[in-house]
Amino acid sequence: MVRGVYIHIPFCHQICNYCDFNKFFFHNQPVDEYIESLGKEMALWQSNLEKAEIETIFIGGGTPTSLTVEQLDRLLWLIHQHIPMEHVREFTSEANPDELTLEKMQKMRQFGVNRLSMGVQTFDQELLKVLGRTHSNDHVYEVIEYAKQTNFPSISIDLMYGLPNQTMAQWKASLQEAFRLKIPHISAYSLLVEPKTIFYNLLSKGKLSLPGEDLEAEMYSYLLEEMKSHGYSQYEISNFAYEGKESKHNLLYWNNDEYIGLGAGAHGYVGGVRYSNHGPLKKYMQTIDLEDKPLMMKKEVTEVEKMEEEMFLGLRKNEGVSLEKFEERYNLTFREVYGKELDNLLQKELLVLENNFVRLTTRGRFMGNEVFQHFLK
Repeated sequence: MVRGVYIHIPFCHQICNYCDFNKFFFHNQPVDEYIESLGKEMALWQSNLEKAEIETIFIGGGTPTSLTVEQLDRLLWLIHQHIPMEHVREFTSEANPDELTLEKMQKMRQFGVNRLSMGVQTFDQELLKVLGRTHSNDHVYEVIEYAKQTNFPSISIDLMYGLPNQTMAQWKASLQEAFRLKIPHISAYSLLVEPKTIFYNLLSKGKLSLPGEDLEAEMYSYLLEEMKSHGYSQYEISNFAYEGKESKHNLLYWNNDEYIGLGAGAHGYVGGVRYSNHGPLKKYMQTIDLEDKPLMMKKEVTEVEKMEEEMFLGLRKNEGVSLEKFEERYNLTFREVYGKELDNLLQKELLVLENNFVRLTTRGRFMGNEVFQHFLK
């Protein structure tokens, strides 16, 4: 059953040097028309939405907070018109700290948004410039003050390590600043240099100096130690939260549950079918004007692929994969499917089997990709 909705806002006032998401410069784009197209796409999914029990909504990007207050109002109104809200427990919007005004946050609260996910990335001003970010630390502090004024229930921030020329001291300082601010949820990711980004072009020309694997591993080790000592529980490889502040929407992905993806370039998973929408705005909007879903790709997921996804998504979680749930979903015991792989990885101390869950060991987290490969048939 569908349990979540993702809504993509592909507009940005600034394109970051590392970003490979579907996005466009805000200036001279048909933003108002795009929002109306989102409403039409929601209507095309109406029968699915009415049968679902939607528990989470996530507005991502791009940058949702690039919208004006009026545009944000229209978007949120359309969401309430088309998406049943009675079961929604978490309603998240991504945000850039320098674009969040008190008025925008009041508008979000008016329509039930109860979680902000801010792209802070680092508290080091020089590294922010390297990343192509336009906010300052003062913007972050301002948003936190606005959150208090508007009674925002939860805030999450993204932090990045393994950045160009980043030192261990810079990484430690950023983490300590986040702890000082008592941010209830922190996502911490190592930099991945993706194709079609500015960083990729620089790396290809030998003009991007990145920390080595040893330093990255040291940064991750420090992250794990400090999160634990400051009262955060690690519930996924890169995600840490105070008790009760875990991201319900992201857990939906890692639990391999179904969700509807709306917007240009959005991905979804409905009825055992994974799909992606057209990315170019013109193609996306033209298709919807013809009263057709803007699907670029559809793929029915086989049982074998579902089990693979169950493993490499589920093992990202700290609790790991439930053997009971695995058997309920696939009518096969875990050992029938993956007994050989399990014994091999248990022997290598990359996995542990406890309380009918199989999960990564601390060593396994550092070698996650190697572990995941064992479960690809």
